[in-house]
Amino acid sequence: MGEQQKVNQADTDLNHVLKARRDKLAELQTAGKDPFQITKYDVTAHSMDIKDSYEQWEGKEAAIAGRMMFKRVMGKASFCNVQDLKGSIQVYVARDSVGEESYKDFKKMDIGDIVGVKGTAFTTKTGEISIHATEVTLLSKSLQVLPEKFHGLTDTDMRYRQRYVDLIMNAEVKDTFIKRSRILAAIRKYLGGEGFMEVETPMLVSNAGGAAARPFETHFNALDEDLKLRISLELYLKRLIVGGLERVYEIGRVFRNEGLDTRHNPEFTLMELYQAYTDYNGMMDLTEKLYRFVAQEVLGTTTITYKGVEMDLGKPFARITMVDAVKKYAGVDFDQIHTLEEARAVAKEKGVEFEGRHKKGDILNLFFEEFAEEHLVQPTFVLDHPVEISPLTKKKPGNPDYVERFEFFMNGWEMANAYSEINDPIDQRERFRAQEELLAQGDEEANHTDEDFLNALEVGMPPTGGIGFGIDRMVMLLTDSPAIRDVLLFPTMKTLGGSDGAKKVEKAASSEVKTEAKPAEKIDFSNVKIEPLFEEMVDFETFAKSDYRAVKIKDCAVVPKSKKLLQFTLDDGSGTDRTILSGIHEYYEPEDLIGKTAIAIVNLPPRKMMGIDSCGMLISAVHEEDGHEGLHLLIVDDRIPAGAKLY
Repeated sequence: MGEQQKVNQADTDLNHVLKARRDKLAELQTAGKDPFQITKYDVTAHSMDIKDSYEQWEGKEAAIAGRMMFKRVMGKASFCNVQDLKGSIQVYVARDSVGEESYKDFKKMDIGDIVGVKGTAFTTKTGEISIHATEVTLLSKSLQVLPEKFHGLTDTDMRYRQRYVDLIMNAEVKDTFIKRSRILAAIRKYLGGEGFMEVETPMLVSNAGGAAARPFETHFNALDEDLKLRISLELYLKRLIVGGLERVYEIGRVFRNEGLDTRHNPEFTLMELYQAYTDYNGMMDLTEKLYRFVAQEVLGTTTITYKGVEMDLGKPFARITMVDAVKKYAGVDFDQIHTLEEARAVAKEKGVEFEGRHKKGDILNLFFEEFAEEHLVQPTFVLDHPVEISPLTKKKPGNPDYVERFEFFMNGWEMANAYSEINDPIDQRERFRAQEELLAQGDEEANHTDEDFLNALEVGMPPTGGIGFGIDRMVMLLTDSPAIRDVLLFPTMKTLGGSDGAKKVEKAASSEVKTEAKPAEKIDFSNVKIEPLFEEMVDFETFAKSDYRAVKIKDCAVVPKSKKLLQFTLDDGSGTDRTILSGIHEYYEPEDLIGKTAIAIVNLPPRKMMGIDSCGMLISAVHEEDGHEGLHLLIVDDRIPAGAKLY
């Protein structure tokens, strides 16, 4: 049987199964046993309650409810497994215990059905804690088929799109999100104990400020006004400090119209807090204590492991200035660089890309990102940023080129950002003016002047320390999750088939009208130019040294500060992820490539690009069309396994 025939046969088999489930439901409804008419079921225990405290439950009646994940029928007695919030438990169903009619109904139930079970807790001859059922009630009929038991739901894209199935099939995923909830609860517990008040501020704003990011824009019909989704929580929380609420925080969604990668999603959870009468040193102390408390509360330890690397939250966190970090990891001392020209010269010497609008402080920050960030694995506070990149921060007394700001790093990631907040309205207006100039020069992430916020500062704000925490990154570290999508229940995904793809799929599924197959698209190659073939011959032995492999694209992200480069995380069949950088961002968005199968040459020596080792090269087809370069990444059949060698 050919591959296409196998696919067609599988589709036919699936349709038969789905029809059978609907037929079973219709039969139940006809018999007056419609499960969807049941409105409640009294649950007295969860599976793990019984298992963990078996001595209290042995021989006693319990009522559990959950999804049937396994069923084995053996004549007059059967076994099934029921999965609930906390785990799963075996159920023994005997005809003599539940009654003949109920037993017949049980035998017709399917994997995926939601059932209620009453019975007594006991231990089987093999020592497995189980429920001896006296009653099994079908509470909801599953009309779909769950993924095959032993392989689960492994397709990454489908896991994110159908998180409800992912939670059913992958216990570790459910555990991650239970831990996420506990992390948020622990944060609230700690801050409540420190006298902080949780508040809520607007998501729809006329001026999206407080961060360097491009906002999403919308239109409010009732007021006929253009509004933006907030990119930060800062400016409203500071207004509350002005109003006399001395310790405030908010945990909420913010929205930034930026790219998707392993650490970025356009909507994410941010926590910002502000405390009157303290500074960034107070914020450092709070951060250290908060992280330590949350880890101990949720994990029971202050030592965490992420991708095999241990990070110790129990020790005092390291502290280093940005200038000293650049001196340590790049060998460049910005204390000895006094002019913009000198900064540009050393950037060119070290291969650091900068733009014409960048000032000395911007270039210092570019050096830090290029050379230092990746080394900050253990908890580290990076202090005293240049004023050019910190429009809302107090200048350091005696050194106005720098500000009282820190970023908190772990695992080479920025985890938090904190300031001694500006409370001088005149200084703040000047900073806004500088931001407006950057905006005029084309910087889409620069801030607009917020006149109402300036008015609040003129009313008077006390000395204040403030900090913003990326909650999603915190959850990633504490749950050892490789990507931000793994800690977001419903991450942002590209709509299948385009913006109207869902409607098209729905229409196709419901239509019984047979349409003729669409003829293959005719492509005009008449205006295409290709490079001439090489005249120089290569001997077979030399060619054979090149190792071309099929690779699965596990992740793809935009390289920060680069307009061209995409960073690929690849499965090359070796069991170790491979990183390759490719300058194809002009042609592809990262989310379009995740999950695809491509071709790479894997035995090239590592090449450093933007401070990242690129270990190989992805293969693309290049041509010229109408005077412009065209490029297509070589994407192949997904049925080709990772690591398959090309000959």
